Amino acid sequence: MNLRHQILDYIPKDEQEKEDKEMMIFYMDTFNDVLTRNNKVCHFTSSAFVINQEKTKVLMEYHNIYKSWTWEGGHADGESDLLSVAVREVEEETGVKVLDYENSKIESLDILPTLGHFKHGKWVSAHLHLNVAYIFYADDTKTIRTRLVENSDVGWKNIDDIFCLSSERYMIPIYKKLIKIVKQS
Repeated sequence: MNLRHQILDYIPKDEQEKEDKEMMIFYMDTFNDVLTRNNKVCHFTSSAFVINQEKTKVLMEYHNIYKSWTWEGGHADGESDLLSVAVREVEEETGVKVLDYENSKIESLDILPTLGHFKHGKWVSAHLHLNVAYIFYADDTKTIRTRLVENSDVGWKNIDDIFCLSSERYMIPIYKKLIKIVKQS
């Protein structure tokens, strides 16, 4: 199923997701290219909320640009299979292999603001990330690694501590939403 249909079929959990879903469809219908960073207004990203099997820890990374502990994820970079993007980003950024992800579904739709910043010595103007998020499970006893190009640390964090670790206040409601889904499953 293509990305547009996946988003159209997604049932929003609240008013924020309803509005963000409508805007994502609008942006897809308005711009020719929302799958690459060539679109400097908005483009798709995919994120992973990785939980251990006991549902007590979350895999987090300290992001060098955002200066905050955050989930794994990245840009679509032309790929419309955002589930594959999320899986790839977890493995690239942490070395962790997610478990049984083939039937994973979209768990959160969020339009995330990205402030202007320098990346690799080049200015990147403020823009929007049209983010599609998934929940994955992984073995928290396996070796993890830090991808120093993007992150300065990676670790399994107590699920109740992530709110104190994130300096991105707009992420807190998203993390709360995902933790609620995890605890209800």
